[in-house]
Amino acid sequence: KTTAIRNRAGTPMAGSGESARTSAPSPPGPPPGFGEGAPPDNALHALGFEYTRITGTEVLGRLAVTETCCQPFKILNGGVSALMAESTASIGGYMASGYRRVAGVQLSINHLKPARLGDRIEAKANPIQVGRNVQVWEVQIWLLDPSTSEHKDLVSSARVTLLTNLSTPEEMKSYEKGIKKYAKL
Repeated sequence: KTTAIRNRAGTPMAGSGESARTSAPSPPGPPPGFGEGAPPDNALHALGFEYTRITGTEVLGRLAVTETCCQPFKILNGGVSALMAESTASIGGYMASGYRRVAGVQLSINHLKPARLGDRIEAKANPIQVGRNVQVWEVQIWLLDPSTSEHKDLVSSARVTLLTNLSTPEEMKSYEKGIKKYAKL
């Protein structure tokens, strides 16, 4: 007898000996409670990232490097840096596009210096080009000096290209309200 392989939700996976559900899943709705002030990015929020400034010309946010953010050698995981880059650029791009849905189409990131467990870092995203259909953002991730909170060393430098001519589904309209609340930080 063959045992079906199931995903975390218990649904049989394709090709596992048992047929998966044939109905297409419904599209995800807005993040829970977002219109009431939930964080603009749930994945970053789960890591402890805090936005300190959100506009269409600059997005800033800080993160304490915790064990959750580190690879086994107690150094910031490069994927966390990439998530910070794409998320901060996307929120800025969303505002700069007049609150039209954006999608990242290219991300290039260079990791220049390590951020270690216990360090504090800051992401700073600024647009290089804001066009009607495409935006390009530069994101720098800085190690913060613990005594002054000033930028100390450049940890990563990224370039994010966003497609910005997408329509926003009706069920995501509350996201705009949430971003506007955060933008008044």
